Amino acid sequence: MAEPERLSPMIRASLNLIPEAPVDKMVDLAVAAEELGFRRCWVYDEGLATRDVYVTMTAILLATDGLEVGPGITNAYTRHPGQTAAAIASLDEMSGGRAFLGLGAGGSLTLDPLAIPRYRPLETVRQAIVACRGLFGGETVDMEGPGFSLRSARLDYSRPDIQIWLAGRGPKMLDLAGSVADGVLLDFIYKPSLGAYVERVRRGAEATGNQPEICYSTMIVTDERALEAVRPHMTYRLVDSPPDVREALGISDSDVAAIRSAMADGLKAAARLVPDEWVLPFVVSGTIEECSAELHNLMETHGISEFKIPVYDVDHGRELLEVTATVLEPR
Repeated sequence: MAEPERLSPMIRASLNLIPEAPVDKMVDLAVAAEELGFRRCWVYDEGLATRDVYVTMTAILLATDGLEVGPGITNAYTRHPGQTAAAIASLDEMSGGRAFLGLGAGGSLTLDPLAIPRYRPLETVRQAIVACRGLFGGETVDMEGPGFSLRSARLDYSRPDIQIWLAGRGPKMLDLAGSVADGVLLDFIYKPSLGAYVERVRRGAEATGNQPEICYSTMIVTDERALEAVRPHMTYRLVDSPPDVREALGISDSDVAAIRSAMADGLKAAARLVPDEWVLPFVVSGTIEECSAELHNLMETHGISEFKIPVYDVDHGRELLEVTATVLEPR
């Protein structure tokens, strides 16, 4: 399907779906996004909190023509990286080369209900990338990792150039992302720190001669409904934020503990503990014109090529996608 001319040729538009609603609703939103010119669809892998990511991605790929689809993000703790590589390669084969892999260390929303600790995340993620890249390339992989192992593992049906994207916030994870990943996802970054995050990725890339793409993701808030849609999803992001960001926002250890405790009753319950001043520094907000100016400035200043909008309010998802397409129009 041809991309509408109104979307900026300089900015690749993508969306992120969280399957809290039935799969058919996710499919409808993905189809609408493709019609609007979006190029890539990321699907949350949040364990018990959502419908299964691979079932959802399969349905989306079957219903679309050119949309690239992958987990945004999956981790090496809830699924063995060998099984992840097999699933992504199968989706890629089925869709004629439209699958990609998004990896990260996993967050509180995913891991806490399964009682899975995030043990040695940097090394676990690094070895997951090595394992998946080797399997995608048809190699026989033997590996003893901190959380998983592979013995004479091999895939015979993958293509070697399936993209592997890495999401992260910590400096060492950003170094790793820049040095080895095909793309780096900077998701809901505290805006005053965005330049430093991009620079860290680029320093990692320079060390190995890598040239990763960078995708920036946050919510576009043009009305109260969009603000309330994103507030519950700031809960787990705030508790997982780096200490310096929490300090800048005035978030204490007791605030973090209270939010974590409230999350046991659902994100909406925890969201009542998150004031506007903890949300707005992470999002692009204002009128459509103000959002367009701010977002284009952020993307151009930092040389970022892809923007991803998360769709949390399924009932008004099409409206958000249309707003996003308008915000991304060439200025």
